[in-house]
Amino acid sequence: MIDNPIQFFFEKPYRLKDRIRLRKFIISIFRKEKVPFKQLNYIFCSDEELLIINRQYLNHDFLTDVITFPLSGRNEPVEAEIYISIDRVKDNAKTLGQTIGTELHRVIFHGALHLCGYRDKSKAEIKEIRSREDYYLKLYNKL
Repeated sequence: MIDNPIQFFFEKPYRLKDRIRLRKFIISIFRKEKVPFKQLNYIFCSDEELLIINRQYLNHDFLTDVITFPLSGRNEPVEAEIYISIDRVKDNAKTLGQTIGTELHRVIFHGALHLCGYRDKSKAEIKEIRSREDYYLKLYNKL
């Protein structure tokens, strides 16, 4: 395994706490989900930057909090980039009555769960991925 298989990049300034603990926990998600893992880059950016990516690569013309780009092929260990809008996370936290930290962790785990095969297109899929997010949030907060 790569020395630091999870990297955090900040196009929009943000102080992400407990990075070592978070890295270890994200890797544990892949282990628990039985998905081979190699490398993951999280890129934290603004609404504007993520909207450009959404338009350019997904042909979606709306704001979103997270976009996941798998870079590895089928049956290969996961390599990916996950883009997260700090602006969206802050707004969603306020709307949902959550702390920014809790909402940020939810979105971080959400991106990892997409790479583990979870989807969020149908009501049933959304219910399932939300349940897994809640499960991992509870586990993470117990550490």
